Amino acid sequence: MAARLYIPGDSAACSVGADEVAAAIAAEAAARGISLTIVRNGSRGMFFLEPLVEIATPEGRIAYGPVTPADVKGLFDAGFLEGGPHPLGHGLTEEIPYLKNQERLTFARCGVIDPLSLDDFIAHGGYAGLQKALTLAPADVVAEVTASGLRGRGGAGFPTGIKWKTVLDAVSDQKYVCCNADEGDSGTFADRMLMEGDPYALIEGMTIAGMATGATKGFIYIRSEYPDAIRVMKQAIAMAEASGWLGGDIQGSGRSFDLAVRTGAGAYICGEETAMLESLEGRRGTVRPKPPIPALEGLFGKPTVINNVLSFAAVPTILERGAKFYADFGTGRSRGTLPFQLAGNIKRGGLVEKAFGVTLAELVYDFGGGTASGRPARAVQMGGPLGAYLPVSLFTLQQDYETFAENSAMVGHGGLVLFDDSVDMLEQARFAMEFCAIESCGKCTPCRIGSTRGVEVIDRIAAGIDRERNLNVLADLCETMTDGSLCAMGGLTPMPVMSALRHFPEDFEPRQTLDAAE
Repeated sequence: MAARLYIPGDSAACSVGADEVAAAIAAEAAARGISLTIVRNGSRGMFFLEPLVEIATPEGRIAYGPVTPADVKGLFDAGFLEGGPHPLGHGLTEEIPYLKNQERLTFARCGVIDPLSLDDFIAHGGYAGLQKALTLAPADVVAEVTASGLRGRGGAGFPTGIKWKTVLDAVSDQKYVCCNADEGDSGTFADRMLMEGDPYALIEGMTIAGMATGATKGFIYIRSEYPDAIRVMKQAIAMAEASGWLGGDIQGSGRSFDLAVRTGAGAYICGEETAMLESLEGRRGTVRPKPPIPALEGLFGKPTVINNVLSFAAVPTILERGAKFYADFGTGRSRGTLPFQLAGNIKRGGLVEKAFGVTLAELVYDFGGGTASGRPARAVQMGGPLGAYLPVSLFTLQQDYETFAENSAMVGHGGLVLFDDSVDMLEQARFAMEFCAIESCGKCTPCRIGSTRGVEVIDRIAAGIDRERNLNVLADLCETMTDGSLCAMGGLTPMPVMSALRHFPEDFEPRQTLDAAE
């Protein structure tokens, strides 16, 4: 019987040589006359072990990594196809603490199945949620999602069930479901990883949303920087259509849902839902004033469900296993799990799906292993480039929407970027303002002008020019941006700036005498 190997074919693994490793293993096996099957699965999310090679054995998959082409001959000599010992061996994949200590619901199949095999997807529980949804009335599907406590995983944390009910109750000849896969936060990759590793999970979740709200058409908006995700999603949609899981009569139910991929140009602002709608309609991505909300007047003026990849991908589990099962994970009003993405100066970067309530310290040290540099940690930025910088003294914070809001921070999309003690927090504050100045759509004055003036004010503070006055100007400017911006882009940019000033005031002391700036 041919040996069966799993080598990730997603963009993360391929960026560090997975294709070359797969080719080297195939060539070495051919030279030795060994028959084997290589499955290009998605990544398990342990990026520090990529390229990760797994061997199927009667006891389970055995992991080796990170593997380079130069390691391949030695692995064959060590009998790795039978799970033989080797310095790159880690034993059973499922027993690796980084993976074993997670609570994987949304990413349960990622790295396990062949991403484009419908048979593999269904054999691992796929489409059980949709099959359940097809037996329920739309209002009952919405009620189940509401009872689960699922909140939008894109960052806003708005209750998903309430949004779906608004669309369900709206009267219209056409409704839409739109997935915002314009993942642009620094240090985040969960959307891409899921689309490349378990694309049918997203298709299933969006189809359930269509059944629940009466929407018959859907779009997945993916940034052009994600060519592999675009390719995989298009292939998966075509295969789902050919197998009757999408289209005019889903599995003989008489209900229909069509789905298509749309490619965005990569503007950060299109992560904001109304800017994404503008782009989907063929216009430049700029923010729309609210009201009206998209749930009532969204794509082409029709009621539209808009959620993030992770929100949709969480729904099949809720339908399959029940709202209570999902709600039993988490704490307070933050129910279920969140895939946290560990990045920056961190020893073991990757994806960690845990129930809400896990602390920053557990993520940074227990999973992440501390800094990659070996120096003491100084700060994390949680929630993307618009999230707060938090000092080590707040690493005890548990991850939930309310606790973070009480500390002037946000969980966001689950991105965590770690910095060691060499970081300059004034420079990080300046980066936040400059990022906004570059990425602003320009629709509103507080964001467009405020961010540019903010960079100038921070430069004056760094140069020691009238420091106290400029600190007051910065605080006043941030308040104006928070209260006056049309969307979260300008409204949240002050969060990293003011958190850096609040927690690391020593970095805002004068560093040169001023004959610069003005």
